[in-house]
Amino acid sequence: MSPLMLIINTLFDLYILLVLLRFLLQMLRADFYNPVSQFIVKLTMPPLKLLRRVIPSVGGQDAASIVLCLVLIYAKFMLMRALSIPAVHIGGVLAPIGGVGYGGLLVFCIADLIALLLTVFLVAVIIKVILSWVSPGHYNPVIGLVDRIARPVLKPVQKFIPAIGGLDLSPLFATLLLIIAKMLIVPPIIYLGNF
Repeated sequence: MSPLMLIINTLFDLYILLVLLRFLLQMLRADFYNPVSQFIVKLTMPPLKLLRRVIPSVGGQDAASIVLCLVLIYAKFMLMRALSIPAVHIGGVLAPIGGVGYGGLLVFCIADLIALLLTVFLVAVIIKVILSWVSPGHYNPVIGLVDRIARPVLKPVQKFIPAIGGLDLSPLFATLLLIIAKMLIVPPIIYLGNF
């Protein structure tokens, strides 16, 4: 990986992550008075304010955030193509961004967004487990948001796998399910984008 590609990836990916987190926190009804939530809202407000004028909410969800994520991913891929970067890794799969048309590039954007979403849930579950070992019972703004993001993944698993002798194994199974979901969902989408 060249230093220029690393800089492009880092800058774009950090902002895409912030926009996706804003969408998730809004969808999961997180506490927007939380200082971390306020930070995310302030950084993502300018472009979303413009997009919301033309893109309405869909089913009560902020469609403008998803559109902004896709536009940013598309811009990142176009910039990489302009720099003659032939392929990128999306969810562990090599996607040939230099060898597909604009429609295929859009399909790769969708695959990248899904891979990022699954990664966010995976990281939230792992952080929740680590925090439960390191500082159980303590609260800070980050713990509240991590808990809110991990909850939709852990709750269904906890219904099928209850705690055994005080030991909650649901994060282990949730992690495995997220990894398997990423392996089953992302490659077919990338394959579809190659046509």
